[in-house]
Amino acid sequence: MNKKVIIITGASSGIGKALAAEAHKRGAKVVLSARRKELLEDITSKWNIADYISVQADVTREEDCRQLIEAAAEKFGRIDVMINNAGISMRALFEDVDLGVIRKLMDTNFWGTVFCSKYVLPYLLKTRGSLVGVSSVAGYKGLPGRTGYSASKFAMQGFLEVVRIENLKKGLHVLIACPGFTSSNIRNIALSKDGSSQGETPLDESKLMPAETVAVHICNAIEKRKNTLVLTTMGKMTVLLNKFFPKFMDGMVYSHMAKEADSPFK
Repeated sequence: MNKKVIIITGASSGIGKALAAEAHKRGAKVVLSARRKELLEDITSKWNIADYISVQADVTREEDCRQLIEAAAEKFGRIDVMINNAGISMRALFEDVDLGVIRKLMDTNFWGTVFCSKYVLPYLLKTRGSLVGVSSVAGYKGLPGRTGYSASKFAMQGFLEVVRIENLKKGLHVLIACPGFTSSNIRNIALSKDGSSQGETPLDESKLMPAETVAVHICNAIEKRKNTLVLTTMGKMTVLLNKFFPKFMDGMVYSHMAKEADSPFK
């Protein structure tokens, strides 16, 4: 990653923040993006101004995504890696959820990836660079209580797979990275059935893979130009067993998610 120009959306916290730090440590020129630009200052306070640029952007807005890509190209003259990391989650039964919640997740997780990918693609084709989507095991197996989240990640993965195939002869690298449960704030800000913030995480965050470890794995996968990355033992087992025993895994996933604190179903 040394001297490569890397754009990271959702860089103000969680996996995005860890990715920014890891990429910078490896010598990359980093373009950090988030809706709240001031939060990015904590990450870059000790960085050389020549090594980064911070851009305020809401990935649900196509124009913001276009301006983000243009700002990166103007600052550094090239783009080598685009990491679509910005995302939100939810927790509510489909029968109870306001449809606006699902629309918001699709706008952020799916359309944010589409918008950024559309405008960055010409630059990545020039550098034979990497297009990355930070998805989830929920993009392989539907998670009860998270219809909007799983739907958006399934859509993201299908979209990125097609982009990979369409550019198979052009040298574009496309990575679909699927962390398992990761210690981050995504569950704290997850949306409830009416669109309000969940507030409290239902999981014991201390037992989850740290965001910094996830960032190391993703950066390694980018450098090795892997197509897919699935993390955690549980995540890998879920994806593998679901290929051969999908009905069995339906029951296993239901039972596991029902054990969450204040689970919306039992």
